[in-house]
Amino acid sequence: MAMAALLGACPAVSSQTVSHDTDSTATVRLDEVAVVAQRADDKTPIAFTNVTAEQLSNSNTGQDIPYLLKLTPSVVTTSDAGTGIGYSSIRVRGSDASRINVTANGVPINNSESHSVYWVNMPDLASSLRDIQIQRGVGTSTNGAGAFGASINMVTSTPAGKSYGEFDGTYGSYNTHKETVKAGTGLVNGHWAAEMRLSNIGTDGYIDRASSDLWSYFAQAGYYDGPTSIRLLAFGGKERTYMAWDYASKEDMEKYGRRYNPCGQYTAADGKTAYYPDQYDNYITHNFQLIGKHSFSGSLTLDAALHFTKGDGYYEQYKTKRTLVEYGLTPFEIPAADGQGTEKVKKSDLIRLKKMDNDFGGGLFNLTYRRGPLTAVGGGALNFYFGRHFGQVSWIRNYVGPLDPLHEYYRNNGRKADGNIYVRANYDLSAKFSAYADMQYRYIRYSIRGVSDTYDWNTEAMQRLDVLNTYNFFNPKLGVNYTDGAHRAYLSWSVGHKEPTRDNFIDSAPDRQPKAETLNDYELGYNYTGRVFSGAVNLYYMDYKDQLVATGQLSDTGNPVSENVPHSYRAGIELQAAVKPVKWFEWMINATFSRNRIKDFVEYIYEDEWTNPITINHGDTRISFSPDVILNNAFTFQASGFDASLQSSYVSRQYLSNAEIKEQSLDPYFVTNLIAGYTFKPAGLESMRIGLMVNNLFSEKYENNGYAGAGYYVDGGEKVIYRYAGFAAQAPINVLGSITLKF
Repeated sequence: MAMAALLGACPAVSSQTVSHDTDSTATVRLDEVAVVAQRADDKTPIAFTNVTAEQLSNSNTGQDIPYLLKLTPSVVTTSDAGTGIGYSSIRVRGSDASRINVTANGVPINNSESHSVYWVNMPDLASSLRDIQIQRGVGTSTNGAGAFGASINMVTSTPAGKSYGEFDGTYGSYNTHKETVKAGTGLVNGHWAAEMRLSNIGTDGYIDRASSDLWSYFAQAGYYDGPTSIRLLAFGGKERTYMAWDYASKEDMEKYGRRYNPCGQYTAADGKTAYYPDQYDNYITHNFQLIGKHSFSGSLTLDAALHFTKGDGYYEQYKTKRTLVEYGLTPFEIPAADGQGTEKVKKSDLIRLKKMDNDFGGGLFNLTYRRGPLTAVGGGALNFYFGRHFGQVSWIRNYVGPLDPLHEYYRNNGRKADGNIYVRANYDLSAKFSAYADMQYRYIRYSIRGVSDTYDWNTEAMQRLDVLNTYNFFNPKLGVNYTDGAHRAYLSWSVGHKEPTRDNFIDSAPDRQPKAETLNDYELGYNYTGRVFSGAVNLYYMDYKDQLVATGQLSDTGNPVSENVPHSYRAGIELQAAVKPVKWFEWMINATFSRNRIKDFVEYIYEDEWTNPITINHGDTRISFSPDVILNNAFTFQASGFDASLQSSYVSRQYLSNAEIKEQSLDPYFVTNLIAGYTFKPAGLESMRIGLMVNNLFSEKYENNGYAGAGYYVDGGEKVIYRYAGFAAQAPINVLGSITLKF
C-alpha cells in the first residue's frame, strides 16, 4: 500500500484521479459525479483515508474489498472461508457492517432492512473502481444507512480516452483462481466512450467445503459534450457459496482439525456422519445507475443520478430434528418400533430454502457552488425499497401425508421510504482558518407485514408481523480547520442517528420495541506532510445513547434480542506515519489505541437457553469485537519495474459477547503478508505484470470472527452456568500467483 492508503487525511497524498492512460490529457474525466456531497477534502475536519485504483490493483487477486482495505487505520477484517473470498466483512473502530455506510457513486449499497453489506454479492468490483474514501466516525452527510462507525464511499472508474484491453489472471492455494477481462473503446467521435469488464473468481476455501463460485460484470457508456456529461452504468454479480458461518468450537477443532465445518452435517440412514452437498447460499444482484453532470458556470455545478438495484436469491439448509409444526406441517404416524400400533413423529430432518426478492430504487442530486472563500453544496435523495421474504420446505425425511412441492411456511414483506435533504458549506475565515457546517434532515418510513420464520408457541402459529415506524432525524455537523503549509489541524462535532434494523424489530417483544440510536462524535486531529516524513494523529470520542447491543436476552419466541443500553462509548487515538528517505523505499505504520465500553452492562442467561432467565450485572464491559489495539505496518520497495511490500497487522483480544468473558474471545494475532511483482513492456503489449502474494507468511494460527452464547442448568439446587463459542479459523501460509496483460 502506498502512502495515500495510510495517510489519506494528509492533503499532499490524497490522490483523486486514476487513469488507464498514461497521457492524462487524453483521459475522459467525470470527476466526483453524484459523490461530491459525500467526499471529504483537505479542509473537511474529519478523519479519512483515500485508496486509489493503483493501490487496490496490486493486491487484487480475488479477495473481497474488505481485505483490500485491511491496512487502513482502525480496520479489522473477517472471513468465513478463511481466505478472504466468499463471506467476508469489515469493522471500523469496532463497528460492524450494519453501522458502516457504504455507497457507490453516492448510491446506497447497504441493504435497506438489515443495514449490512454483503461483499460476496459484488465480486471483483475493485477492478472497476477509481478510488475509495473511508471516513471514520459520523463523517459527512451521505445517503442511506446511518454512519455509526464509518463511511466507505466508492467511485467507479470513468472511461479512458484511448481504446485498451486488459487481462488479469490469478491462481494459487486451495484452487483459488481469478480471471478478469476488461476493454474500452476510448473516445469515439469526440463525445462517446464505453467500457466493460467480466470476472470469475473461484476457490475451494480453507475451511472444509467453504467453496465459492463468483461471477460479475461491469459495463458503462458515457456521453461528453462540454459542460454536460452523462453515464449509464450496469454492474452486478452472481454468487454460489457453500455455508461456513456456523464456525467450530475449540473442542471440535482439536477433535476434527481447524478446517472442520459443521454446516450441512447430519446422520445418514446408515448411521454415519454425512454432509448435505447443496448447503449453498445463492444470490444474484444487478445495479443500474444513470449519472449526469452539468456545469452552469465556473461556480455552479449540478450532478444527479437515478438508480435501481434488483436482488434475488436464497440459501438452502439441511436441518436435523426440526419440530414439524414450526414449518406449518402436521405430525405423522409411523409403525411403532416394537411393532405394536403406531407412534407420532413430531420432529424430523428436513431441507429448507429461505428466499429473498428485493427491489431498491430512487434518485439523488447535488448542487455545488464555489466562489471566493465559500464552497457550498446542497442536495438530497429519495429512495424506495420493497423486500419479499419467504421460506419453503423441499424435503422431509420419511414424511407421511400430503406435501405441496416447495411447501411455503412463512412470508412477509418489508417496505421502506428513505429521504434526506442537506446543506454543507466550507468558508475560509482567513488564509489559514476555515469553518465547516453540514446540516442534514432525514426521514424514514418502514413497515413489515406478514408472518416471520419463527413459530410462536403462545399463539400456536407463526409469529405475526405488524411493524410500522417513522423517524425524523436531524444530523448537524460543525468544525474548524487550520492549514499552514505542511501543517493541518482540525476539530469537529457531529451527530448521527440510526433506526433499528429488521432483526431488531422482528426479534423484539411487543412491549419492548427498539428505539433509534444517537451518536455524538467528537474528533480532534493534526497532520504533517513533508518530503521525507508524514504523520497524523486523530483523537476521537464517540458517545452513544440507546445503542442496540446483544445482552443475551430472548424474545417471547426465543430469538436473541438487542436491547437499547443508555450509555456506551468508543474513545481512542489513531496514529499514522510514513517515512520515505529514498525514492525506492517507504516505511508506513498506523496504530489505533482505543477504549470501547458499555456502562453497567447486564447479561441475561436462560435455563437450557429458553426459560427462567437470571441476570448478571458485569458493570462496565468492553464492547464485543472491539480490540483495544490495532497496528498495521508496511515496508515497500519499488525500483526498475520491481515492487514489493511486506505488510504486517496486529489485532489485540476481541470479546465475542458484551459480557467480556476471556474463554469467549478471539486471541490476539499478528499476521504478515508479502506482495511482490515485476512490470515490464514486452513487444506488442502496453505492459505486463507478474505478481506473487504470500498470505500469512509465518502460518499464524488464528481466528478473526466468532459467536458466543450461554445457558445454565440446575444441579442439586444450584444454578450451573455454561458458556460456548464458535470460531472462524483462518488459513495458514498460502500463495497466489498472478499475471496482468495490458494492450
